[in-house]
Amino acid sequence: MPCTTDELIETLQEWVALFMRRSMHNVLSFAKEHNLSMSQMGALMNIHRHGMCNVSTIGDELGVTSAAASQMLERLVQQGVIERTEDPNDRRAKQIALTEKGRQMIHDGFRARYAWLGELAASFTPDEQDLIQTALRLLLGKMQQVDGRQ
Repeated sequence: MPCTTDELIETLQEWVALFMRRSMHNVLSFAKEHNLSMSQMGALMNIHRHGMCNVSTIGDELGVTSAAASQMLERLVQQGVIERTEDPNDRRAKQIALTEKGRQMIHDGFRARYAWLGELAASFTPDEQDLIQTALRLLLGKMQQVDGRQ
């Protein structure tokens, strides 16, 4: 008998909760190991996503004032993971970008966050892997459709 929509929602919520708990545990461990606060990790992720941005963008994304963002970013500059340069269009403003060390840290952080997925994937039989791959591709396609409507 097919499951109900409510049963599917419950299963999806359970999966999301487990996924987030495992992923966040690894992110927190990675941040602690590299002496980074979660705000600093958030700033690095935002800079990674934007490529280059300014202090106010980071402040807005993290929900803090530009002054607070600037202080936090200064610590990341001192650690050598970001650099501040003059904005070519506005000499008063500073552009923030990842350094090579910062790009490597982001790469290492992603690997740490998802390291447990290798163990999980290896625990499935080849037939189960095919079934899960098919289901996840369907799920991703539907999520992209829903995102496209928003």
